[in-house]
Amino acid sequence: MSNSDEWSFPAGVTYLNHGSFGPSPRCVRESRQGWTERLEQQPMDFFLRQMESELDHAAAKLGEFIGADGNDLLFCDNATVAMNIVADSVALQPGDEVLFTNQEYGAVLRIWRRACDRAQAQIVVQPLPRPITSAEEQVAALLAGITGRTKLIVVSHITSQTAVIFPIEAICRAAAQRGVPVCVDGPHALAMVDLNLRRLGCDFYCASGHKWLSAPFGSGCLFVAKRRQQKLSPPVMSWGGSVSGRPAHWQDEFRWLGTRDPAPFLAMPTAIEFLERSGLESFREQTHDLAQYARQRIVELTGLEPPLPDSREWYGSMIAMPIPVAGPAPKQGIRDQLQTPLWEKFGIEIPIIHWHGERLLRVSCHLYNTRAQIDRLIDALHEFGIGRP
Repeated sequence: MSNSDEWSFPAGVTYLNHGSFGPSPRCVRESRQGWTERLEQQPMDFFLRQMESELDHAAAKLGEFIGADGNDLLFCDNATVAMNIVADSVALQPGDEVLFTNQEYGAVLRIWRRACDRAQAQIVVQPLPRPITSAEEQVAALLAGITGRTKLIVVSHITSQTAVIFPIEAICRAAAQRGVPVCVDGPHALAMVDLNLRRLGCDFYCASGHKWLSAPFGSGCLFVAKRRQQKLSPPVMSWGGSVSGRPAHWQDEFRWLGTRDPAPFLAMPTAIEFLERSGLESFREQTHDLAQYARQRIVELTGLEPPLPDSREWYGSMIAMPIPVAGPAPKQGIRDQLQTPLWEKFGIEIPIIHWHGERLLRVSCHLYNTRAQIDRLIDALHEFGIGRP
């Protein structure tokens, strides 16, 4: 069985949106179902005698994959939940500032805007140069927003709208030299890039498993540096403590939020093993090469220059390319006028993003995608009048 056979899309579907909702391969779906079945067969035994040690094992496996100690990881539904935990736990005072780039995810800004409003603190959004010319320029632009009131930097590892890999190690290193903690929003980074949190040195890292790792929906994690762990607040208050009666640990408050199925978390090692069998570097090369091919074909079609260098330093398995702007940008929550016809006529699932006056076509590539699918996208765009006059 080839890797692409692990996915089962309906006939006629060209799925180019793994970056939003990445479906799991068959082996991961089977693993999740197996864990749920194990729970349902004997819930008392599972919750009280098995669950915590199995979560320990899964966290250790995930930690090996991302360069972290499993004892420093919390499982949570996704990066959004992780970011809410951080926002509820960082003690802000009136006048404090939380620093962002202008390429941060809208939901993340909303989370922190609420936290800042409650504390009478301020959000500071620092614009970054675009087109991108160098990592040094990007880092310097962000750091220019630091003041004596900066309490925290919240920054993407890989941006959602623009699909840019930020120079995150340089950002964390420079922030540490200035005594400013960093929370990294990293849902796209798991598996797409080589991630080592020990080397990164951030205070918090928020991640989702359902994107490039292709773990189940509802599998995410939050890394918390040891110096921050005791100050973390659970999003849901329950009993706390270990359900199996083990010695207390800081993770306990977050593991038992009432009765829930931990199967998505416990299936994450299967997703890691699947990609490791495929070859991680091979996966990264294959998906980047396909994103690079999409970049080339879209440039040929539109004649519009890409806003970032053609390098794995700046993009991986996902590329966001400018296409001609057609009329005013749609209101928030309204799809671009082309997105629905692409689906209805051609069966192509792909997001079109309006960001700061740009209209971006974001192409996501995984092991099941092919050049023929990219060609189909280009043909569809041409039919809808996208291209040089």
